[in-house]
Amino acid sequence: MVLSWQIVRFALKETFAIAYGNYSHREALLVTLTKNGISGYGECTAIDYYQINLADYSQKLHSIKAFVEKQQIIHPTDFYNFLLTLELPSFLRSALDCAYWDLFGKLENKSFLSLNAIEINELPESSITISVAPIATQLEKIAKSPWTKFKVKCNHFDENDIQLLLKTGKEVALDANGSFTKEQCQWLENFETSKTFTYIEQPMKPGAENYSSLHQNKYPNWMADEDCQENINLLSLQPHYRSINIKLVKCGGLTPALQLIKNAKSLGFKTMIGCMTESTVGISAGAVLTPLVDFVDLDGANLIANDIAIGSAVLNGKILLSENPGLGIKVL
Repeated sequence: MVLSWQIVRFALKETFAIAYGNYSHREALLVTLTKNGISGYGECTAIDYYQINLADYSQKLHSIKAFVEKQQIIHPTDFYNFLLTLELPSFLRSALDCAYWDLFGKLENKSFLSLNAIEINELPESSITISVAPIATQLEKIAKSPWTKFKVKCNHFDENDIQLLLKTGKEVALDANGSFTKEQCQWLENFETSKTFTYIEQPMKPGAENYSSLHQNKYPNWMADEDCQENINLLSLQPHYRSINIKLVKCGGLTPALQLIKNAKSLGFKTMIGCMTESTVGISAGAVLTPLVDFVDLDGANLIANDIAIGSAVLNGKILLSENPGLGIKVL
């Protein structure tokens, strides 16, 4: 097995504005595992507010390259146990885990769904992100979009904006990226119409000192994002959050995500597969879990101007799963 990688720069179709900052491009690490001329692919993006440095990751890959290449082709869960011994950051472990699932499926000529006995019934649709902007601009984008589900980013609390979004008649979720205060969240908990939002994601800055003031049995469907990291104790979130956003890079890849979904369901959580601003490589990995979850936010490849792959796709919110082996990824 051969390990290779490259850093790719993605231009965004428009400025991506969230509470953490404004972005015109993203950089990603594309990881490739190759055996017998067949390649599997994984991806992780550079996210400043997660302190992700791809140059550091590249150095780390240099240091573990020989260990990875000595591995025989084994089941992906066994390969993941090997990855755990390398003590990698979750973003990098995710890229390797996804690349291996893609490679293993291609070598076995079986899809990820087949390998995991995942049945496709009715797939939830994905939301499209509406960046931080004046409310008039956000409402105009929603009105003109062919998508039916929207995640509206906000960097502050505005009661009037919330009322206007609730009047769109569309399926709208709010993503505060930690920009609300405890008092503002309390207002939402007592505002009955807030239950109309599909969910309200990461209302306050991450940490138990903040989310402990939330109540999952109030009107809003509070969803944990930054509060749902690798090795999270879901029991600690249960009294406060009704839903969790599962991102492969945050939990360490497809292998732990499968277990996290199972654990979350057993505790009564609603689950969502989310993404960073990723190419079709990362989106195809997340897409294979969509039959298992309640919500989907996999619009990442739709936001970039220079995609590098084909595979599973999201068309106006509809999930179009690749039927090809592995994760169905082909790099262009």
